[in-house]
Amino acid sequence: MIECINITHSYGKRLIYKDLSFTVPKGKILGLLGKNGTGKTTTINILSGFLKPQSGECRIFGENILTMPPERRQRIGLLIENHVQYSFMTIREIERFYSRFYPAWNSKAYYELMSLLKVADGQKISKMSCGQRSQVALGLIMAQNPEVLILDDFSIGLDPGYRRLFVEYLREFVKKDNKTVFLTSHIIQDMERLIDECIIMDYGKILMQSSVSDVITKAKAMVGSRASEISNLEDAFIELTGKY
Repeated sequence: MIECINITHSYGKRLIYKDLSFTVPKGKILGLLGKNGTGKTTTINILSGFLKPQSGECRIFGENILTMPPERRQRIGLLIENHVQYSFMTIREIERFYSRFYPAWNSKAYYELMSLLKVADGQKISKMSCGQRSQVALGLIMAQNPEVLILDDFSIGLDPGYRRLFVEYLREFVKKDNKTVFLTSHIIQDMERLIDECIIMDYGKILMQSSVSDVITKAKAMVGSRASEISNLEDAFIELTGKY
């Protein structure tokens, strides 16, 4: 469903990556992990078509994202920071506004998530917390009923209790209809509960793309006698990227 083929990009003299390639199969949830500055946001921008790489190509549904027509772009849901722009609207008003642009609109998905967050239909977005606003944005994306979701920092701003509820809801949503997801998060515990596979990116390259269990196994093999210290994806990520 998603293919990045030999992507090379830099900002001035600073190379972000060279010949970066990966795929996301249909129905899979893939998470991207990397230190700050390794190119996570650049990758999201390339996948969404907001940024043209210096070389290489990104395809979604087998088609170059840069030339994809609007009617096929409607099949892609994109979450980026500060996505909700109309903060003067209420929860209900913004749902009605967005629904006019998407023929396959599913209002149930939106209101189920709002109920989970315990926000009232008449609540103004301007009065909501950062975490609640990010979930309003994601609720609007889920209501679009897209086949592919590209989510940047999907659980930002939520407290631990709501994050767990949300991660469970999102996984059920995407698995029920066999949707394909590419996501990033600074909270690795959230990602671990959600993804099927992860890409671990270092500066200029991919260290590995594998299942969470395989990533943990590799990290344990690397540390040898300290293998008992590696119990989750965050531990494995720290070891594999050399961040002690």
